Amino acid sequence: MQKDMFFDYFGDDCFAAVAEDGKLVEFHLDTSSTADISGNIYKGRVVNVLDGMQAAFVAFGQEKNGYLYAGDIPAEADIPPADRTLNVKPGDEVMVQVAKSPIGTKGARLSMCLSFVGKNLIYLPTSDFCAVSRKITDAEQREQLLRTAEKLRAEGGGFVMRTNAADANLPELRVEAKYLRGLYEAALEAYENASVGDIVHHDADVQVRLLRDFDLADIDHIYIGDEVAYRRVENVLRRARWKGKLVSYKGAREMFEYFGLEEQIYRLISPRVPLTSGAYLVFDRTEALTAIDVNTGRFTGDSGLEDTVFSTNLLAAREIARQVRLRNIGGIVVVDFIDMGNEEHRRAVVAELEKYLREDRAKCSVSPMTELGLVQFTRKKFKRDNIAMLTKKCPYCKGSGTVLSDSYLAFRVQIAIKKCLAAGYENVIVELNAGLFADILASRRFSPMVKTEWRHKRIYMIPHKTFHEEYFTVRGDNNPVLTLPDTAKLLY
Repeated sequence: MQKDMFFDYFGDDCFAAVAEDGKLVEFHLDTSSTADISGNIYKGRVVNVLDGMQAAFVAFGQEKNGYLYAGDIPAEADIPPADRTLNVKPGDEVMVQVAKSPIGTKGARLSMCLSFVGKNLIYLPTSDFCAVSRKITDAEQREQLLRTAEKLRAEGGGFVMRTNAADANLPELRVEAKYLRGLYEAALEAYENASVGDIVHHDADVQVRLLRDFDLADIDHIYIGDEVAYRRVENVLRRARWKGKLVSYKGAREMFEYFGLEEQIYRLISPRVPLTSGAYLVFDRTEALTAIDVNTGRFTGDSGLEDTVFSTNLLAAREIARQVRLRNIGGIVVVDFIDMGNEEHRRAVVAELEKYLREDRAKCSVSPMTELGLVQFTRKKFKRDNIAMLTKKCPYCKGSGTVLSDSYLAFRVQIAIKKCLAAGYENVIVELNAGLFADILASRRFSPMVKTEWRHKRIYMIPHKTFHEEYFTVRGDNNPVLTLPDTAKLLY
């Protein structure tokens, strides 16, 4: 199986993806306005304590105060988190780490139990706890890794041995442990001189997080379409044996479009997901949970009804596991599988769902199927789902739906322009919504391209007040003399 990573920037927005044999399996978007702050450490101040909920609200420099549970405050090792009590009061200054970024109307979840994540280790400076990744199931190997963790713990703090630790030797782990301790010491030093709301430790950006969390031995190529990002990743991998996997993409077409990923990303917006058999899934997001309906569609099967339904449900289970990971759906998920009378089939469908969810880096927990054919599972969530980041509230339906964001629309316009130029055209004429045109000019989204790749080309934009926000046309023209309306503007 060919497994590749992709990183690129559009303005301040970072697009990151993982594909297996060209099929998108993981997608991340870090935008300038909704950057993921999970893992960052801040100097905060307790503003309110709710004894009845065993929680405190903490101001830490963000728009909304974060909430801190008693179980997320360091305590004696023999006191379980559920039995801990709040030992903070209003006015206290505290060092807090974002355990979960703000989502919707909810503020960030904070923790005073700090952690620093490396490729092989997670360092827990406020704990003496040692553990091994749940993905390592061999009992002898787990015991050996626990003994290694105890050796690393000799200098203080606790460690979680990540999956990659199984392939690392003790000297490598000692070097990484020293590096992670250095990050903690730097955060402590920054905290002493910081004001309330200041960040004292930045967690890794999306590129480093993916490189850190994936086993790069399974990755064939790491394609990077941005020169600055390429140098950053090259520096991260400088001392690793994976540097040869790096590929600086310099094609004329937009990288995500060239590799067929952009169309797959665009399809994430649709609530309907077709299956290869002709059956399909329907995703319905609510405030409390995500409901997924499985439909046979035009799939009729080759045998009886029970076998047809069983085949459809098995296929659906695999695709559901892929889609929740791809869309970054978190919290409670309820799947309405097609009713099956055979109890063995019902157990097999749940087992198939569990099997493919184990490939997810986020923790998932699956409940048995009910008599109604419903399966509930939970998936740990750290940031907004990808649909919310790719869309915005629709001005036409008064907020009951969504349309594409200006940033993403402009990205699609750029793809179309680059396709025209790659086809040999010297002039490109774009007709688009007047509001999108104004946003492109005001934010100077195409400025880097105009100064480099497009500096000898002519890109004309014709705004239309009557165009739907998402509608635009792009065409090439090599005529030396162009006939254009008075509203046409030469880009920048």
